[in-house]
Amino acid sequence: MNTAKSATLTCLNQQQAHLSALLLLLEHELKAVTERDVPRLNNIIEQKNTLLLQIEQTDKALSQSEDLAEQRKQSWFDERIAVLDDLLAQCKQQTAVNQQVLEHSQLTLGRLKHEILSANGKTGLTYTNKGKPAVDSKGSGVKA
Repeated sequence: MNTAKSATLTCLNQQQAHLSALLLLLEHELKAVTERDVPRLNNIIEQKNTLLLQIEQTDKALSQSEDLAEQRKQSWFDERIAVLDDLLAQCKQQTAVNQQVLEHSQLTLGRLKHEILSANGKTGLTYTNKGKPAVDSKGSGVKA
């Protein structure tokens, strides 16, 4: 095995490790979102940012490889890229799932907030200029 292939293969293996770790973090993120575990979610976000930077750096190192054009012609290169593409697709799918769960959770919390505000006092329920429900706290106790 020549050194160019070895360096390229090392970069591709690093990318595979990074993408596998990212996929695992995305699965943990989903669990943290569903459990509303904010401290764990913040930790996961920091880890994701670090991994994304590492992925970017590895991509840059790979793109600057002197023999990259030659390596792309090899069959082993296509096989490694196919594995990476599959992992990337899984990460994108998990991200989409996480986004849907988060949006659904936000909608549920919004409805709950609206119900609580409505229950607190139907006479004091108003809406902001953005259409969000709010309780008018001035009531009849205010003297002008």
